[in-house]
Amino acid sequence: MAGLRNESEQEPLLGDTPGSREWDILETEEHYKSRWRSIRILYLTMFLSSVGFSIVMMSIWPYLQKIDPTADTSFLGWVIASYSLGQMVASPIFGLWSNYRPRKEALIVSILISVAANCLYAYLHIPASHNKYYMLVARGLLGIGAGNVAVVRSYTAGATSLQERTSSMANISMCQALGFILGPVFQTCFTFLGEKGVTWDVIKLQINMYTTPVLLSAFLGILNIILILAILREHRVDDSGRQCKSINFEEASTDEAQVPQGNIDQVAVVAINVLFFVALFIFALFETIITPLTMDMYAWTQEQAVLYNGIILAALGVEAVVIFLGVKLLSKKFAQ
Repeated sequence: MAGLRNESEQEPLLGDTPGSREWDILETEEHYKSRWRSIRILYLTMFLSSVGFSIVMMSIWPYLQKIDPTADTSFLGWVIASYSLGQMVASPIFGLWSNYRPRKEALIVSILISVAANCLYAYLHIPASHNKYYMLVARGLLGIGAGNVAVVRSYTAGATSLQERTSSMANISMCQALGFILGPVFQTCFTFLGEKGVTWDVIKLQINMYTTPVLLSAFLGILNIILILAILREHRVDDSGRQCKSINFEEASTDEAQVPQGNIDQVAVVAINVLFFVALFIFALFETIITPLTMDMYAWTQEQAVLYNGIILAALGVEAVVIFLGVKLLSKKFAQ
């Protein structure tokens, strides 16, 4: 009897498979499936957000020159910066919103802003003048829409147990990197349309290698909203996987556990944010100069610059995915 008791004490509180006795104590199979469906929808949201950012990365400069010949590389820097500025302003706002309201609201509003920004980008040829400023606004709005990245990460961290969290956050980063890969690939696939493309006269829409990627991004954004409305549910669990009460939890019950408030490692938080800042700083610099630099150095045409730089960026993205997969595997063997 003593041996049996010792074995039962060593069993994990959270069973390895849904439906086990230990699993049912902390989480039902239905709740488990709903929780992971919601997390996977946010994987998709992160992926589409990254695609929306990178899908026009290689074509911004030639498109800017086409719609407004007065634009120079200095203004290109402002166009690139407007995305980051919009995201910087919107991220804490969406984060605060999601703390007190269902996260679904912040996600849907942010994606709608991104869809509107993509539509504006597709119609930049319409204004008679000051087209470059409309591009500045479009990229800024797209950055505001990308402020939902904070909501995606916070939801994933709160909806996973300690054992699941590192792997899930690595998956989030991998989806982000995968979006950076496929964005330029999508752009490259549309280069066959050329700069002129075709014009839909009824709605004055030009369909060419510059506008088709953002139209695709807008369509995927609408699809993402539909999936969020249909599948995403509010979930929060503690470090052991026990369902917890949350301010924005839709179906809170009296028997749910409260999350104990622990101390935050301020040094670790600052260090991680600094590292993330450095990584994005390098990426933004790369995004700003690569197209005009390669066009000047190698005498590439606008179509060649979009095609070749898209291939280069896709190769770098593959490398990033390999690194994230390595982090995911190593985190299972070594402490963070």
